Amino acid sequence: MEFQTEEKFKGVLNLLREGNPFEAQKEIQNLFVSMIDSKELSFANRCCNFWVGSIKRLRDFEDPIERSDVLLNDWKYLQTHTEEEKEIYKSIFFSVQQGFFSNALENFTKLLDQKDDYQKAEIYKKTGICYKKLGDFQNATNFLTEANNIYPGLSSVLAELADCYSLCGDDKAGKVLFREAFFADPGNIDLDFLDSELIKCLIEKTKSKGYSGKSLQYWIPVYGVLSGVLNIKRELTSQEVARLRKDIYAMEMEFKDPSCNSEILIPHLLNCYFWLMDHYDLARENPAKINEVLLKIKILDSSVYEAYIK
Repeated sequence: MEFQTEEKFKGVLNLLREGNPFEAQKEIQNLFVSMIDSKELSFANRCCNFWVGSIKRLRDFEDPIERSDVLLNDWKYLQTHTEEEKEIYKSIFFSVQQGFFSNALENFTKLLDQKDDYQKAEIYKKTGICYKKLGDFQNATNFLTEANNIYPGLSSVLAELADCYSLCGDDKAGKVLFREAFFADPGNIDLDFLDSELIKCLIEKTKSKGYSGKSLQYWIPVYGVLSGVLNIKRELTSQEVARLRKDIYAMEMEFKDPSCNSEILIPHLLNCYFWLMDHYDLARENPAKINEVLLKIKILDSSVYEAYIK
C-alpha cells in the first residue's frame, strides 16, 4: 500500500472510530480507484454499508426503547456475519466497534431517566454494555452495578457484570456472578455481548458438545460445574432453598409429560440439582440427601453423572 493511500486508509479508520460511517464510505469509494482489489477496503465498505443502513432503519422506530433494542440487535447481526473476517481485519472491526458504540452510548444516555424500574435497569445495562465495548470497564461496572441495584437479580445484568470483572482480571468475582446469572435465568442471558476469555471458553466448550440456540444457554452452567469453571459456591437463604425445591418438584412433574421440552428441561434440572447438592454440602446435611440427588442425576443423564463423580 503506497504511503499516500495508506494515510487515506488511516483516515477512513479515524472516521469509523469517530462514528461517521457516511463520510468513511465516501472516502472508501475514492480509495477504490486505486485499491479495487483490496480485501481490507471491501471489508470496511461492507461494514459501512450495514452501519449506514442501520442508522437509516432506526428512523422508522419512534419508541426510543424499541430503537435501543434494534440498535444492539443490529450490532449482533454485523458481528455474526463478519465472524470469520473480523479476526483477519481486527483494526477495521475495532474501529467500527468504537464508532458504533460511541453513537449507541449517546442514544442510551438520553434514556436514563426512565420511570419504570425494569426499563430503567435495562437502559443502564445497555449503557454499561456500550462502555464495556469501548473498553471503559470502570464506567461499565458502575452502570451495571446500578442496573442491578435498580432491579436486582436480572440474569442479563449479572452476566454482563461478571463479564466486566473477568475482563478486568478478577475471575473470582466473575465466576461468582456468572454462576448466579445462569442460576437465575439462563435463557435471558445474551451470549453475543460476553467478551471475557472465562465465559467464551466455556461457551465454546459447551458448543463442542453439540449444543446451540436456547439449549446452549441452559447447558453452559452444567458444563461450567463439570469443568470446574463455575466452582465458587455460596449458601442459599431459607427462602432460596424453599424456592429451589419447589422449582425442582415442578420440573420433575413436567418431565413426566412426553411432550415436555426436554432440551431445556434436562439441563435446567441438572443445574438445580447441582445447587441443591451444594446446599446440602455447605449446610452439612446428611450425606444420604446428596446421594439421593446423585441418583436422580444418574437417571436423568448418566454421562453427566459420570463426569460429576470423577
